[in-house]
Amino acid sequence: MRLLIVEDETALAESLAKGLRRRGFAVDVAHDGQSGLDRALVTDYDVIVLDRDLPRVHGDEVCRRLNAEGRRARILMLTAAASLDELVHGLALGADDYLIKPFRFAELVARVGALARRDATPVSAILRAGDLEIDPDRQVARRAGVGLRLTARELAVLEILVSAAGRVVSAEELIERAWDELADPFTTSVRVIVSRLRTKLGQPALIETVIGRGYRVTG
Repeated sequence: MRLLIVEDETALAESLAKGLRRRGFAVDVAHDGQSGLDRALVTDYDVIVLDRDLPRVHGDEVCRRLNAEGRRARILMLTAAASLDELVHGLALGADDYLIKPFRFAELVARVGALARRDATPVSAILRAGDLEIDPDRQVARRAGVGLRLTARELAVLEILVSAAGRVVSAEELIERAWDELADPFTTSVRVIVSRLRTKLGQPALIETVIGRGYRVTG
């Protein structure tokens, strides 16, 4: 899942990004409204965590412009204000949810997950492919009932492949969704992760390489 955090409190932004990356999210960070808007208009984010009181461009205006452009990203707005009028105003601009500062990190993770799933086709909470099971909420995977020891990145890539339900997923799409903006698209990162997954998943093989197109899960 690809996230953007737009927060001018540098320490808070970096702390949130670090915690979310540990949970397998690909996270980009912007420290002012203009930079956040620029990133959000060129990258297809799943969720944007948007502070309301931002320099250069106010969070309300960022929210309004993203919705006017028809961007699909869900917006979780952070605010120090708890007034009902302000919350209603933000929702009217297109924010999908509000979180009032200070907040617990676990609550932010829960809100982000809920927003990302909001428009998804209703499916079982458990993703399955053959004898492979993935629980996205608990961040665990099992094959034939045996737990798999996967890194956050490996789990993110596997979840994307299984969710595609047999569709071929390109390396570019995997980088877009499972890596952040610091990823080098010319590296062998995807190939290395897929190779590790194949080793950890064992036999029979579940991940197929479609030459010139990408990868898909069979079974």
